Amino acid sequence: MNINFELYRIFYTVAVCGNITKASKELMISQPAVTKQLKTLESQLGGELFIRTKKGVILTDNGREIFNYVKHAIVCFQNAEMQFANLKNLEKGTIRIGVSTTLAKLYLIDYLKEFHKQHPNIGIEISTDPSKLMRNKLRDGRLDIVIAKFYDEEANDLETIELGTLHDCFISSNEYSELKDKVVNFEELDKYPILLQRYPSTSRESLDNLCHKHNIELTTKMEIGSANLLEEFVKIGLGVGFVTKEFVKKDLESGELFEVKTTPKLNEKKFGIILLKDSMHSFGTNQLVKLLKENKNKEF
Repeated sequence: MNINFELYRIFYTVAVCGNITKASKELMISQPAVTKQLKTLESQLGGELFIRTKKGVILTDNGREIFNYVKHAIVCFQNAEMQFANLKNLEKGTIRIGVSTTLAKLYLIDYLKEFHKQHPNIGIEISTDPSKLMRNKLRDGRLDIVIAKFYDEEANDLETIELGTLHDCFISSNEYSELKDKVVNFEELDKYPILLQRYPSTSRESLDNLCHKHNIELTTKMEIGSANLLEEFVKIGLGVGFVTKEFVKKDLESGELFEVKTTPKLNEKKFGIILLKDSMHSFGTNQLVKLLKENKNKEF
């Protein structure tokens, strides 16, 4: 069988992009050329690989089967190129990092500063997408490394390296001082305006899972777009906020805010590095992983 690897590269790129126009830009060839090559591959294989829609393309059942095999082949080629690049030049390149805004500010920024001093010629790109999307970008090769809270069960194709623990908590200003130095149940807490991060948020999902587990429903909710804004709203007395405790550590220590203790107790979550298994990592990625591992479990 005469295998044309270029056809499969084009097929893979279209499948990842979900759109022929986007794929043509990434491949730097014309849209008609991409369409022609896809038809050639479909003709060779004897079946359709995509369903065309107004918004783009969707893999057929056969297409998904082919994609799973092609993805492994593409990863092998990328690993080979990565290894060559590592051998050729150890001090250049770009690391594409996926990290939440909270973890970027709370944890990663100091290490990036140190990393940049050690490797000034290595570029850094930061993506702050929702956690699920970051994992998908890691699989598709659009990210090299993700720093995030771990799911209770991570997918088998991902490797995790624990770096520390984060704790959920409710916080309040002195506007609701009656909540200080006591443990409140969720029914009592629900009498107050509750400020929560808007979906998709790992912290929000953690709270919702806890409520579901204990058959609890919070009704007086206000959704806020960012953790920073939520904290500021709590400071001016708009409600009781649900946040990552380490994120508001300074305000808790200064007394500007206080932690509202609850029953049941809130969750804690491990966080750390997420990498794609069986994938060759760049020199820069390996050096960043090494730096973070050396500082594992350090206090914020």
